[in-house]
Amino acid sequence: MLISVIIPCFNEAEVIEKTWEKLSEVLTADEQHRDEPYMHELIFVDDGSSDATMAKIKALACQDHHLKYISFSRNFGKEAAMLAGLSYAAGDCVIIMDADLQHPPELIPEMIDGWKDGYDQVIARRNRVGDNKRKTMAAHLYYKIINHIVDVKMTDGIGDFRLLDKKAVAALVSMQEYNRFSKGLFSWIGFKQKIINYENRQRAGGETKWSFKRLLSYGIDGLISFNNKPLRACCVLGFFLVFISLIYILITFIQIIAHGVDVPGYFTLISAVLIIGGVQLISIGVLGEYIGRIYYEVKRRPHFLIQETNIATENKTVSDVRKM
Repeated sequence: MLISVIIPCFNEAEVIEKTWEKLSEVLTADEQHRDEPYMHELIFVDDGSSDATMAKIKALACQDHHLKYISFSRNFGKEAAMLAGLSYAAGDCVIIMDADLQHPPELIPEMIDGWKDGYDQVIARRNRVGDNKRKTMAAHLYYKIINHIVDVKMTDGIGDFRLLDKKAVAALVSMQEYNRFSKGLFSWIGFKQKIINYENRQRAGGETKWSFKRLLSYGIDGLISFNNKPLRACCVLGFFLVFISLIYILITFIQIIAHGVDVPGYFTLISAVLIIGGVQLISIGVLGEYIGRIYYEVKRRPHFLIQETNIATENKTVSDVRKM
């Protein structure tokens, strides 16, 4: 039995060695204490780091034959890094976790226990103790809104840290959409799931790569990737405005008949123009988001380009991966 652990990395030179040490310690100890021993592989996916992340990974690979690596030709994003890891993983189950130790490796044995009990997804859910209060409130509000809009269920505190059975991995890899939103995909594929709760942790080193701009973009991806309700909302809003406009025209016409032509109101005119113009711009923006995604999908570009790897190509399970 083989357990694969995927660790996407982007400028994590400060913490990468600590992560490897902790993972190796936890996995080696767990292997030795089980009645049915297993082997493991650590797949570090370097997402075009500009620091010494890749150099340190290669140095660690010389010490540890369990360590595999994939290096991208540039930064393609975490979604591409996770897809690359899933595509190259050879394990009977796969664990995805961050490189900054915010995802505690100590949970891995419990995840494996859950998998052996028959669960296809063993999901780690964190609380938000220690997080910025405004960020926590914004996250709660986002999940409350998105779960009323999208076609899949997403839970606050649940991210990418999870164990996936190989059939769940095959399902994820088979979905070759370019605009990937893994939180939604994990929920969409379903399968038997178990949730493990854990205490929130701070980064072991380095700085977060998730700026407000990136979080906003990621949130919009989640909103649009799994439903067409924003398009429908534009249509409904358009009909509503037409209905209100017809009522306004009818009332104005009756007033003209009853009292004659009055001096046209500047305020009424400019308000109507601004409201209708704003709705039109918002609607065009929503359409643009969907058309932009269609544009990227039809080009069928690969999700990532690999500059170098020490993984045998026969492990590859996705057809559009390119190696330079």
